[in-house]
Amino acid sequence: MKRNVELVVISDVHLGTYGCKAKELLRYLNSIQPKTLVLNGDIIDIWQFKKSYFPKTHLKVIKKIISFATKSTDVYYITGNHDEMFRKFTDFELGKLKVINKLHLTLGDRKTWIFHGDVFDASVQHSKWIAKLGGKGYDLLIVINNLVNFCLEKMGREKYSFSKKIKNNVKKAVKYIGDFELTASELAIDNGYDFVVCGHIHQPQIRDVKTKKGSCTYLNSGDWIENLSALEYHNNEWKIFHYEEHQHLLKDDETEDMHDLNNSDLLKIVTQFT
Repeated sequence: MKRNVELVVISDVHLGTYGCKAKELLRYLNSIQPKTLVLNGDIIDIWQFKKSYFPKTHLKVIKKIISFATKSTDVYYITGNHDEMFRKFTDFELGKLKVINKLHLTLGDRKTWIFHGDVFDASVQHSKWIAKLGGKGYDLLIVINNLVNFCLEKMGREKYSFSKKIKNNVKKAVKYIGDFELTASELAIDNGYDFVVCGHIHQPQIRDVKTKKGSCTYLNSGDWIENLSALEYHNNEWKIFHYEEHQHLLKDDETEDMHDLNNSDLLKIVTQFT
């Protein structure tokens, strides 16, 4: 049975790249029935998009999102830096699907602010070519890591994440993540928000932050390249969903109610932005 969830937030899927875990994401999406689905940036990776590489599993994720929007789910597509070209369609609405730059919600009686988070990244704002070059290097690292993990699995050994190891051991990376979380939290507190929800840095997190001016809860949905994580809000409680902890409970691909969406037509829609 599908789980009813009040709110689901996913980000940093990077459809159209080799590192994207679209099959796993599809299994997750098939397991839930969210009242509201927030796509918090970098869902389709326009920066590294190749018309020669957009597998059916990636198209099925888009189909599933459209399927949600054609039924009872409110779907918000918040733009990020890798899909910034969609920002020219800000405030566009198609049924229950809305394209926006940020989202304000009230959950219970608590104010919630959701945005991607690239606004804090100086390399994105001022040296875009450096950020894009770094993105390509990261994508190559993921491809190599996938090959290594394939071999490790064949040998019966545990998977290994190169980028996680680098982030956890490089002081500048650790400081950047800490600064990012604190900056988002301070802005949220200054503006009277109880929850601030971001993506961008690929670090799933839920933690309370206190300053002299007040407190809030900082949340990050992680990504669907390495962490395979999402945020879920239900019964007045936030939780981080980790695919690896629940994959044994998830079903394989379901394609009901999506057969009317033609793959080639959908690919034309996606590629027109590249």
